[in-house]
Amino acid sequence: MTTVTIYTDGACSGNPGPGGWGAILTSGSLRKEISGGDPATTNNRMELLAAISALKELKGPSDVELFTDSKYVKQGITEWITQWKANGWKRRSGKKLLPVKNEDLWRQLDALANAHRVTFKWVEGHAGHPDNERADELARNAIPRT
Repeated sequence: MTTVTIYTDGACSGNPGPGGWGAILTSGSLRKEISGGDPATTNNRMELLAAISALKELKGPSDVELFTDSKYVKQGITEWITQWKANGWKRRSGKKLLPVKNEDLWRQLDALANAHRVTFKWVEGHAGHPDNERADELARNAIPRT
């Protein structure tokens, strides 16, 4: 099984507003940078799309360490998603059950993560880690300019 390290980041100019995402995939001596943008989105959607897009690049089942500076992504996929699925993709807000925000992307991320052995790790953003800084730069550069 291939071992892959991924760094992802999302960015938004205004929230909501135009946004971009970036990801860096490394495996041995191979390195690939990818990015994309959306003219009308949110930061959280861009963070999720970075992880989804990176996992879609994998050619077969892989051992993956995926680094994100988004606690929303990390906690969502490692902690909250089990309860969301048990509640029919609803989240608890006080005594109410409300629809999970970004359900379409959470479903995609869940399916992709289950096709591999993914360990999600949080890295502090803007703290000088070279690959996290580069993923941030890719995301910012991918924001559509109007």
